[in-house]
Amino acid sequence: MYYKFSGFSQRLTGSSPAPAYCPQGLRPGVPSQPQPMIFATPTKVVSHLGETVQYLGANRVPDLQRLFQRSDGVPVHLKRGVSDKLLYRTTMALTIGGTIYCLVALYMASQPRKR
Repeated sequence: MYYKFSGFSQRLTGSSPAPAYCPQGLRPGVPSQPQPMIFATPTKVVSHLGETVQYLGANRVPDLQRLFQRSDGVPVHLKRGVSDKLLYRTTMALTIGGTIYCLVALYMASQPRKR
């Protein structure tokens, strides 16, 4: 015997084979119209590009490697100057402020209410 889930009674009910294998009225079938292409532009084959590859900008990796590998005693997260210092100090201030806020909220929640 075949069973299917009844959405009305919220129980399993007896069924014939076809509705048991296609629940909720879903029927396998072929769509009447083909699906539209999402990306209608043709793709380029790698061999059509030629041997030269154009980049959007200059390759800065060697310069950054030299900057970050220099042993000048500055931590890696502060090597790029003022913007790194500003981001670091802002992050630390928000972290410390959030910790203090949480501790104050815990302290106030632990105290009984005065009526």
